[in-house]
Amino acid sequence: MSRSRPGRGYRYGRWRGGPDPLAPPYDLGSAVDEIGDSVLGGSGVREALRELLRRGMDGRRGLDELRRSVRDRLRQARQAGRMDGTLQEVRELLDRALQAERRELFPDPDDAARLAEAELDALPHDTAGAVRALKDYPFRSGEAQQAYDQIQDLLRREVLDSSFANMKQALQNATEGDMQAVKDMVADLSQLLDAHNRGEDTDEQFREFMEKHGQFFPDDPQSVDELVDSLARRAAAQERMMAGLSPEQRAELADLMAQTMSDMGLASEMAHLQDALRQARPDLPWGQRGQVPDGEQSLGLGDATSAVAELADLEALSNQLSQGYAGASLADVDQELLEQALGREAVDDLAALRQMERELERQGYLNRSDGKLELSPKAVRRLGATALRRVFAELDATGRGEHDVADAGSAGELTGSSREWHFGDEQPLDVVRTVRNAVLRTAGEPRADGTRTVRIAVEDFEVVETERRTGAAVALLVDLSYSMALRGTWGAAKSTAMALHSLVTTRFPQDAIQIIGFSSTAQVLRPETLAELSVDTLQGTNLQHGLMLARRFLAHHRDAEPVVLVVTDGEPTAHLEDDGTPYFCWPPMPETIAKTVAEVERVARSGATLNVFALDPEPGLVQFVHDITARAGGRVFTPDSERLGEYVVADYLRTRRGRRAR
Repeated sequence: MSRSRPGRGYRYGRWRGGPDPLAPPYDLGSAVDEIGDSVLGGSGVREALRELLRRGMDGRRGLDELRRSVRDRLRQARQAGRMDGTLQEVRELLDRALQAERRELFPDPDDAARLAEAELDALPHDTAGAVRALKDYPFRSGEAQQAYDQIQDLLRREVLDSSFANMKQALQNATEGDMQAVKDMVADLSQLLDAHNRGEDTDEQFREFMEKHGQFFPDDPQSVDELVDSLARRAAAQERMMAGLSPEQRAELADLMAQTMSDMGLASEMAHLQDALRQARPDLPWGQRGQVPDGEQSLGLGDATSAVAELADLEALSNQLSQGYAGASLADVDQELLEQALGREAVDDLAALRQMERELERQGYLNRSDGKLELSPKAVRRLGATALRRVFAELDATGRGEHDVADAGSAGELTGSSREWHFGDEQPLDVVRTVRNAVLRTAGEPRADGTRTVRIAVEDFEVVETERRTGAAVALLVDLSYSMALRGTWGAAKSTAMALHSLVTTRFPQDAIQIIGFSSTAQVLRPETLAELSVDTLQGTNLQHGLMLARRFLAHHRDAEPVVLVVTDGEPTAHLEDDGTPYFCWPPMPETIAKTVAEVERVARSGATLNVFALDPEPGLVQFVHDITARAGGRVFTPDSERLGEYVVADYLRTRRGRRAR
């Protein structure tokens, strides 16, 4: 709502200064959750967003449904008719003219009539040649002359209509003055396009052209770019239409068009115009054979060009909606084409998808850097919380697990005493003793009016002393090998890792956690990286390298309870050579097993618990993990992938309480 002030009063009206400042913020909760569902199922962020845009939401059609509607419209457009309508109509008019002329000549006994009949008999067999040969023929029959004049008028209108939409109607019963106006328009248009291609055109030049020739462009282009785009698309469609004819039809129609242009004195101008349009829009499919209409109804040259142009537009629109090409973006979808094909409601559906995509970035759920789309820390926190809620839902159902707590936790247990605050202290303030110190310090400082005010100074602050509580350092090793995707366990592993990270960072801040992914080699994963991550297509399960990274992490947290959790679906098939290069072999080499077991024993000597969650009941894997956990005093779990998160979180909670299984 805006207001103005006429005189001393106020007048209120609709807000016209941009977006409504009082409108509620765009609700992205369900969109973020749907993206999260896909990410937790194993997809990357880009794939998850693309899937959401394809499905649509909140009652709006997604890209898939819009594309299906466009494909339906495309099938209908293919039934528009045959493209040889003008050629067929010219043939019919030519037959009518010849029959009428022969009827007129037959009863005449004069030799001139016989010569005229012989001239008609000698006409070329092709339609274009016959029309050309009859150009200077003196028809005796008025009906024949009328039919031939209709051929000339039809060709003029159809040829111009194939280059300039709706010209056929504009030139019906055209006078010499009308034809001169067309010639003037084509000449001025050539000059405008030449200036445009040189970069010398001006807005004033375009306005002058439209003021003079605007009646020939009912679509009312608002700029020279719009004018060029419209003309170039139609010119490319004309070439595409010609390419879709049979060689015989194409040759005859091209000959007729050339004759007509020559008769109108436009042959050189139209050829120049075609070249200028090619230069202005070289990206269009000039001369390429594509889909053409093939229905029962015969289409004139102009209508056939329009039908081919519509097919080309629908094909382009379908491709834009597929978003299946490199660098695809919703900004690529042509709203004008979409509205022409499916109506205004489809444009509104697309606008809703675009708004959702923009808002995901504006509200800080997605970050785009160097063309790469990533979940922001804000979205990752929400994603981890979602994964954790799902895990706790399973734990609550079995009566086990940790529940929400009201406080935020602290760095240690209270001792009952306090001390002076020092810069950098993170212990909670002792409010009572702080205020008491301020009161005692200012007790002898009355104000001028006799009242007393307590002012707290830095030296008054005291903090509650705490006794440091033992935390846990958790290294979660997640198998990224391609077999995880093949067995359908990658999504569960990814969701579990995010749930455990969320649990540790939000409810047990005194604990530390590091997520390590391993395939042919191992790598430390940030939560944001994990969310975007897909399984590695490289071969290898390099548990040795993963355990090496875990030991380095635990070494930085020597005062914490060390915990190593491994999620895998296969035996080790890769290890690091002495020079640090990865080596893969299947079946596993004895050297790979030996190096992995040696790393397990180093983990065990550090005092860490090593528990393994084996996602494949294959006997070789089960035997191997039992052997290594026995060396490290750990346990083996063989959960279904659906319950992996429940097992891992429950084991972490059990371990951090000090009830280590031997």
